Amino acid sequence: MKITETNIKGCFIIQPRIYEDNRGLFFELFKKKELENAVGKPLNFVQDNQSTSKKGTLRGLHFQKGEFAQSKLVNVPYGEVLDVVVDIRAESATYGKYFKIKLSSKNHTSLYVPRGLAHGFLSLQENTVFYYKCDNYYHKESEGGILYNDLELGIDWEHDNENLIISEKDRELPSFKNLLL
Repeated sequence: MKITETNIKGCFIIQPRIYEDNRGLFFELFKKKELENAVGKPLNFVQDNQSTSKKGTLRGLHFQKGEFAQSKLVNVPYGEVLDVVVDIRAESATYGKYFKIKLSSKNHTSLYVPRGLAHGFLSLQENTVFYYKCDNYYHKESEGGILYNDLELGIDWEHDNENLIISEKDRELPSFKNLLL
């Protein structure tokens, strides 16, 4: 398993070793000890979530605030997404910066998203399955978000904005400069 830190401190790309033969393939998706060594602290995932999205569906940018903040380990067992995280930790050297990566059932890559990052993804294929582990339980009153097309952040979603499928709730999220943490 290869674990590489991104340009955002504490955010890691996890690439498994793939073992393939005439039967198919095998890989270890998650190894707690290896990820804890990379992250530098114990991990305790308590909730697993999964969504299925049509091609062109954009979900995000979401986060949980305060004591309900969540670290996530995300991957795509079927399909492909453009996964995006934004650093919203005011004390961070990369505050307001983003990182993006394609996660798919072909590359088997995962992303560890630490607390203090907003997260979103764009489904690039029909019926894409997005799976993630969280280290804290969802708490509706603590949810927050940033508008996906915020001009200050300037995220290139690599897709025609006219045809995106976005929930009304996500279309009404505040801009980055109006973010209330």
